[in-house]
Amino acid sequence: MPADGFTTCLWFDGQAEEAAHYYVSIFKNSKLGRIGRYTEAGPGPAGSVLVAEFVANGQKFVALNGGPQFTFDEAISFQIHCADQEEVDHYWNRFIDDGGEAGPCGWVKDKYGLSWQVVPTRLIELISDPDQEKAGRTTQAMLQMSKLDIVALEKVYAGE
Repeated sequence: MPADGFTTCLWFDGQAEEAAHYYVSIFKNSKLGRIGRYTEAGPGPAGSVLVAEFVANGQKFVALNGGPQFTFDEAISFQIHCADQEEVDHYWNRFIDDGGEAGPCGWVKDKYGLSWQVVPTRLIELISDPDQEKAGRTTQAMLQMSKLDIVALEKVYAGE
């Protein structure tokens, strides 16, 4: 894995390698990297996975088996910019079908508790419109949704 740029470290309690495989299976432009294991020096059992490097959607990550001290919460999330409803449905349904939890406004937690914002790029265009009435209607509709529906958002934007 190249050393330039940033690498996001995700803290797990024993599921680092499993999570790396999981995320690589969901996103395009993804691959597994090196697997680092604990040695006799510890603190984990010798031979068990310490870290699993991976790239998901072109972004560098390392999954760390750090223990139960820290867990994910909504203060950190990843935005997935989706070109169309098919992409929105793919990511949303994959996370939910694999044991995730639906949230409001396009947010979903995966089975590990990591938060994702599944956002159609069209939404950003609609709520950024200089026409405050159109943008406001669209924002209000988005706030009532769980999984975002592009057709419904466009209808509200158009005043239908």
